[in-house]
Amino acid sequence: MTVFEFRGIQVATGKPVKGYRDADNAKSLRGLLRREGVLLTLAQEGDQKKATDKRKLDFLAFMRRPSTSDVAVMTRQLATLVRAGVPLVESVAALTDQVEKEQLQRVLTELRENLNEGTSFAKSLGRHPQVFPPLYVNMVAAGEASGTLEAVLERLADFMEGQARLKGKVSAALAYPILMVIIGGGLVGVLMVAVVPKVTSIFDSLGHALPWYTQLLIFVSDTLASFWWLILGLLALGVYLFRRWKKTPAGHLRWDTIRLRMPIFGRLNLLVAVARFSRTLATLLASGVQLLQAMEIGKNVLENARLEQVVSEAIGSIREGESIAVPLKRSGQFPPMMTHMIAVGEKSGQLEPMLENVSRAYEADVETRVVALTSLLEPIMIVALGAAVGFIAMAILMPLLQMNELVE
Repeated sequence: MTVFEFRGIQVATGKPVKGYRDADNAKSLRGLLRREGVLLTLAQEGDQKKATDKRKLDFLAFMRRPSTSDVAVMTRQLATLVRAGVPLVESVAALTDQVEKEQLQRVLTELRENLNEGTSFAKSLGRHPQVFPPLYVNMVAAGEASGTLEAVLERLADFMEGQARLKGKVSAALAYPILMVIIGGGLVGVLMVAVVPKVTSIFDSLGHALPWYTQLLIFVSDTLASFWWLILGLLALGVYLFRRWKKTPAGHLRWDTIRLRMPIFGRLNLLVAVARFSRTLATLLASGVQLLQAMEIGKNVLENARLEQVVSEAIGSIREGESIAVPLKRSGQFPPMMTHMIAVGEKSGQLEPMLENVSRAYEADVETRVVALTSLLEPIMIVALGAAVGFIAMAILMPLLQMNELVE
């Protein structure tokens, strides 16, 4: 069978409809839709549509990509249907008509077709890595093998919702400071380029020595007004060279090492990575995934080359018979509390609960630090912006006041 994207009109109401259906050919699709009261106006095969999409420059493709929250909601609904006794194929078919994102709807349609052909659910998911990461696929595979798919899906939904909440809290907390930096920088830039040159031009004909801060202001203003294109070009070149260097293995490793050593933000980056890694590892182990495979998957969620290197070395040590905690502690990169709790969990046979405790503790720590950091950043940025504007005002007004005193 072939997946079709179709457009049509409801005969009863006259409203346009669109969606995805699998059928042997366009004629079969037309008959299927006619029985449902839909008059087919356009049918396009999935492969043909993909080829057409590649020829189009779509600037909104990123916006339409399913988010972690979208996949989490879909997973929660799928777990509910499977737990209620609905067959997996019918559950996927029911979700296909409910999701709003077109890409996710198309993916679910292809999943249903693959399941009808006898392909396993995990293997079908693996064909869509842009939507379902390796963590998702491996957990589903473990659930299928152990006969606990509905429990694994619920655990996956909990995990993805937790990750989305953590990411949302960090993003929301940092949104206001970033906005303040952009607005403040733009305001100071407009003052320096458009306002200051007009005001300071009256100083040229005075013949009086100007204070050093006024001379500095005039120099900066003239430089920005005359060479803004060169400054922007150098900034763009610097960003390009930095990104190119960061893409190299050595540069990527070096930059991620620097990120971990940054004051304040380094500790925050470490806690976010450790919380994500601990929860991922706990979720995989609780779903029946083997330890080494779970660590290989969990390594990819760290998003830090230095920490990934440490976990890779730990995997090699574990294969040689060492425990998990020893190589992680030896590296000196992971927090002592984490390695201590892992060691206790290994000895007591309660590794998964200990990892859950680690993730909860560090997620709470991250939230506390982000709130404290943003609370501190806001007044600092306000003071910095006020100081910049105050410096400009002082550099302009002081010579004018001195001129007034001379005249009197």
